[in-house]
Amino acid sequence: MDLREATRDDAQALAELGARSFTVKFGHLYREEDLATFLADSHSPQTVAAEIADPAMPIMLVFEEGRLIGFCKLKLACGWSEHARGTRAIELKQLYTDPEATGRGIGAKLMNWALAKARVEGADEIQLSVYSDNPGAQKFYARYGFEKVADIFFMVGEKRDDEFLFAAMV
Repeated sequence: MDLREATRDDAQALAELGARSFTVKFGHLYREEDLATFLADSHSPQTVAAEIADPAMPIMLVFEEGRLIGFCKLKLACGWSEHARGTRAIELKQLYTDPEATGRGIGAKLMNWALAKARVEGADEIQLSVYSDNPGAQKFYARYGFEKVADIFFMVGEKRDDEFLFAAMV
């Protein structure tokens, strides 16, 4: 497995993996039109290209034999300042793996990068949003010191998902 930062040439592959990963894991929860709108807004090549171009959003990619199999996006700003415990909180925006490659240590590699990058950037806390009915992800984040700090929500089209705000001091 090879890790490297995203470049604008990665936008299409990153958008496709993000949309596919989200759809495989959560697509069954939404009406078709809500899912389509969400994917067009959040996982389009144009949206991803803008994120890659933003110096305040470092993105790390994992490749295997030239194929993108995972990624992690950090937002070097606090997503939920009202719940921040640190003085320089940042947000782990997405940590996705290819659905066919789950359980192979990709998430661990990306989380280790995110924690190290947070420290380099001077952050003292990382926040992230996790679906309330995703115990596997919650357990994964807990292994890295994340704990629930608030109940929040996430909109996909017109559907409101109950989420947990997890945070860890770094």
